Amino acid sequence: MKKLLFFFLSIGFVAHAQHKNPNPGYWQQHVDYKMDVKMDVEKFQYSGTQELTYTNNSADTLKRVFYHLYFNAFQPGSEMDARLTAISDPDKRMVKSFKGADGQTIKESKITKFKPNEIGYLNVTNLKQDGIALQTKVVGTILEVDLAKPLLPGKSTLLTMNFDGQVPVMVRRAGRNSAEGVALSMTQWYPKMAEFDFEGWHADPYIGREFHGVWGNFDVKITIDKSYTIGGTGYLQNPNEIGHGYQDEGIEVKIPKKQKTLTWHFVAPNVHDFAWGGDPDFIHDRVKGPNDVELHFLYKNNKEIIDNWKALQPKTVQLLEFFNTTIGQYPYKQYSVIQGGDGGMEYAMCTLITGNRSLTSLIGVTAHELAHMWFQHLLATNESKHEWMDEGFTSFISDFAVNSIMEKENQEDENPFQSMYNNYFYMVKKGGEQPLSTHSDRYDDNMNYGISAYSKGAVFITQLSYIIGFDKTMETLKRFYYDYRFSHPTPNDFKRTAERVSGANLDWYLLDWTQTTNTVNYGIKEVSSKDDKTIVTLERIGRTPMPLDVLIAYTDGTFESFYIPNTLMRWNKENPYEGIQRTILKGWDWAYPTFNFEINKNKGEVEAIYIDPSELMADVDKTNNSYKKATE
Repeated sequence: MKKLLFFFLSIGFVAHAQHKNPNPGYWQQHVDYKMDVKMDVEKFQYSGTQELTYTNNSADTLKRVFYHLYFNAFQPGSEMDARLTAISDPDKRMVKSFKGADGQTIKESKITKFKPNEIGYLNVTNLKQDGIALQTKVVGTILEVDLAKPLLPGKSTLLTMNFDGQVPVMVRRAGRNSAEGVALSMTQWYPKMAEFDFEGWHADPYIGREFHGVWGNFDVKITIDKSYTIGGTGYLQNPNEIGHGYQDEGIEVKIPKKQKTLTWHFVAPNVHDFAWGGDPDFIHDRVKGPNDVELHFLYKNNKEIIDNWKALQPKTVQLLEFFNTTIGQYPYKQYSVIQGGDGGMEYAMCTLITGNRSLTSLIGVTAHELAHMWFQHLLATNESKHEWMDEGFTSFISDFAVNSIMEKENQEDENPFQSMYNNYFYMVKKGGEQPLSTHSDRYDDNMNYGISAYSKGAVFITQLSYIIGFDKTMETLKRFYYDYRFSHPTPNDFKRTAERVSGANLDWYLLDWTQTTNTVNYGIKEVSSKDDKTIVTLERIGRTPMPLDVLIAYTDGTFESFYIPNTLMRWNKENPYEGIQRTILKGWDWAYPTFNFEINKNKGEVEAIYIDPSELMADVDKTNNSYKKATE
């Protein structure tokens, strides 16, 4: 057992050393957790100890540290409770609706009415630094800690504590007794050290949105009723003492009848979170995936869902292979798909998803959450500040993956990303859009947050494939993963990667698309004749500049394309339309509202003109993007 533990910890060291962040002077903090927890499945309460070795790799001397106490959000009067009351479109899973005396619909936060045995909480006691008691203060979901002795650059300190918690009745990612009957969804359940990086501390309160964490190694023991099967982050160290589908084949597990509990021992190398789910009625299947990754599937023994969960398993193998090939190799040897939570949510080496779904839906949500392993748990951008990078990139690649592995008729004729564009166009038309640089907690409503993070974030990638070409965009994703895995990259890091791959200047694109609500809007203003030539006048209506692909269809059935460079790029992309002659015109400087070019054929020979026939450019008004010859 000691050899096995050492092996997995050595994997963690190798993975930690893997990051190749090219930014000069890059550093990140490091944590090593050791936790021993006992769960009371009758009261849904737990208690435990935590030893946390915190290494300060920054140039700062730290006098304070901060822990997240996420479960404190599930209490009357919390910020999460207040936000549900104040926001115009609260999460339907978290409110009750009823008619008021005036007939108007009133939405009330469910948290407001929680009784003491229904709330969530995390209490920390006996917190010490290297054996010295510390002064602490709880402010909502944050524990503020004054260190007894400053933590100098390059030094480590041992923080020890006792903690106890209660699992809330509301299932919002975490919780107990979900609508599908899953007993325990244990996510964000332990006192978790906040991230400190080049920007300083990220001790954000929890209102139900996004997370940010510090990479480290986890050694976790969970003692629970022996009837429960659990799965989650990390590698189980004692499978032959546990059974429940984890033991090696051919080895019998004998648990004394009088023994009421089992202690599950997990080790997780180089992750920034630890989550698990548990239920006494779980089926547990194991499937071997690419590169000997063991895929675990834990789901309720419900005859209505079993067939779909069985069919999901080979598709998950295909998805893992797709992401390995398209982004980069998954570095761990385990991943678990667990029924639980209240929708779908990614965690280190596992996901919790609702399971009463059609097979198509089950594959779709698994694809999305599995893709998060690369963007949230291996690249790990700060999704509280840059939620569009995690959710948008994940939405792009998971939709691409599903479209690739599912057998659909006329698949090649479909745009798998069209719904993302439609969502973005709807948000622009409706009004109230906020820049993607908005902190995830600061969006005025959930609709704008959802469309911005998921859809507009995904369009950032698909539109980039229009700007620099699809092949270079996919090469950018691969290089981004290779250069920045395990290192919390920023939006500028992705932009610089795309610039290195393509040679184009792209600062204008990152700025306009993520830091403003400027839109792309071009149109064909006029098509006229001059001698035996055709003069095309284009106009820029929106503020965001773009390079333009213009396709000409002639009456004789032939085609010709014209490329108008965006001079801010100082670069021209390759011809995306193989076999069609292309002319590269002079660049269109942003300050000029119109642009003219000549076609060396008379107007009568021009059947149609199209701006961006790929429709990957997010032009908010396509009604003026084409010209067609008048019928006689």
